[in-house]
Amino acid sequence: MRIKRYLLTGVLAAGILTTLIIKDSKSKPPFEEEELKLMNEELINLVKKGDELWHSPKLGTNGLTCANCHPDAANSNPHTFPKYQSNIGKVATLREMINWCIQIPLKGKTLPEDSEEMKALEAYSIYMHRGFKLKPGDNEKAYPPVRVESGPGYP
Repeated sequence: MRIKRYLLTGVLAAGILTTLIIKDSKSKPPFEEEELKLMNEELINLVKKGDELWHSPKLGTNGLTCANCHPDAANSNPHTFPKYQSNIGKVATLREMINWCIQIPLKGKTLPEDSEEMKALEAYSIYMHRGFKLKPGDNEKAYPPVRVESGPGYP
């Protein structure tokens, strides 16, 4: 009998507490259509800026662009980060990998990780992979290896 009374008291107390929390909550109602439209426009503008930077040689000093190795962000695999990157020697974020690419292949200066340029590059890469399943830590390759039967480098 005693256990039932405690359980009932606990359930009632939880219900009252939940009601008070919800009543006093400062949670925002669902977004209105106009808000959703503005939010999407902001995202698309950032993606467009990222697209421009991705295809611009101004990130480096040797004339190369991100698109030279990753046309349309191909094989950048943003959905697999964070993951161990052997070229960096640690578990890296997508932003750290973008900076590695700017510094090493493009021979440029790294971007502050909270800069608008970095956010734009990240937004572009992720946007181009929208719909991919998140697979943090996966070391997938976007394309299967192609067997070369002849030509330079073939033994």
